[in-house]
Amino acid sequence: MTPAPAPPTVLAVIPARGGSKGVPGKNLAEVGGVPLVARAVGACRDAELVTDVVVSTDDPAIAAAARDAGAQVVQRPPAIAGDTATSEAAVLHAMDAFEALTGKETDIVVFAQCTSPFLTSEDVDGVAGAILADGADTALTVAPFHGFVWRDEADEPSPLSERGYPMAQARTTEAVRKAAQEAAQDGGTATTTVTEAPASGYGVNHDKSHRPRRQDRPQDLLETGAAYGMRAAGFRDHKHRFFGRTAPVRTDPARVLEIDDPHDLARAQALAPLLDRRHDSAALPRWDDIDAVVLDFDGTQTDDRVLVDQDGHEFVSVHRGDGLGIAALRKAELRLLILSTEQNPVVAARARKLQIPVLHGIDRKDEALKQWCEEHEIAPERVLYVGNDVNDLPCFGLVGWPVAVAGAHAVVRGAARAVTTTPGGSGAIREIASWLLGPSLAGPATVPHSTTH
Repeated sequence: MTPAPAPPTVLAVIPARGGSKGVPGKNLAEVGGVPLVARAVGACRDAELVTDVVVSTDDPAIAAAARDAGAQVVQRPPAIAGDTATSEAAVLHAMDAFEALTGKETDIVVFAQCTSPFLTSEDVDGVAGAILADGADTALTVAPFHGFVWRDEADEPSPLSERGYPMAQARTTEAVRKAAQEAAQDGGTATTTVTEAPASGYGVNHDKSHRPRRQDRPQDLLETGAAYGMRAAGFRDHKHRFFGRTAPVRTDPARVLEIDDPHDLARAQALAPLLDRRHDSAALPRWDDIDAVVLDFDGTQTDDRVLVDQDGHEFVSVHRGDGLGIAALRKAELRLLILSTEQNPVVAARARKLQIPVLHGIDRKDEALKQWCEEHEIAPERVLYVGNDVNDLPCFGLVGWPVAVAGAHAVVRGAARAVTTTPGGSGAIREIASWLLGPSLAGPATVPHSTTH
């Protein structure tokens, strides 16, 4: 028999030098009672796809903490440990040292940052999986971002004509031209030298003269700085982290924080009691936390498989336990909704069977959910939303209780506030009902919910 191919080597490298100036000793600073370097090691060791974890450092104390957390340590040479050294140089050196020590050849390298204290194993698996399973060359963690970005021309380091920002230059040139015309009309004289124009704020990702609604704007994605993935051979050739096809891997916006100064560290320490409990079974939602339950369909109420007969008719499998749980939630007078991207008669038929409303064939599920909450006067932070794949992430960012079913995409599990132990289509909704109503589903179901419907 031909031997099975060896599994790919996925090496997680965590650069952690000792010479931080913004926060002295930063990589050993504790968040949630754990040093930052150990938090990063833990997230990488817990990732299912990572085979080896290496910390690159020049600091003996960081090296000791990394070993205690279960990582291998590579001693970083002084030439690539200073303020001007690049992270890429440290990762490349760590790859070489690891391969020389172990004899393994790295297939995928994951570059994880200590300075992102709320990095999760799902983030790490997400960037590795985007390359291993989805065929990307590089990947990075991103978070949905809806802000209007501004820049002040006064903050630009070089003259306007040399800045390379065509939008800013065009607008300032136009402003100067108009000022010159007005001055001429008044009998005065005005210079048309662009660099003498007064500094102005300008929109980077928008035209400041037009403020489109959020739903009319393209979705911007913010680089979190937490984790990057690269094909090892391509990384060696290009020596930078973005080459070929780059896959953005979405993560929970609530966990996006990079520690660059003492204020960032203080915020992380304050947030740790909340964010470190997000996957704790003791932090499951309670009856008093919820006014509405919104359910995705495929992969959440089904096992995500579709059977198609010779005439093109589609069939899915649902779980009777889910129907029982939904009936109990309905009896408890919670608002219920099925929200699905698919325009499918199966979804509508299941909703009729369950006697709950359905919105399907929805492209922007978050906008539909937001409108539904407004129509029914429900605060989004009191909505429990159940999903399983990346198209549910915008809704996760909107509600107070994003819940993933077991078997959901790794990125979705990482963004969830709670994760069921039961997969979609096998009784996951029944499990969620038991969180709210008790195992017998007879708890608060006998008492009208406090919210007026």
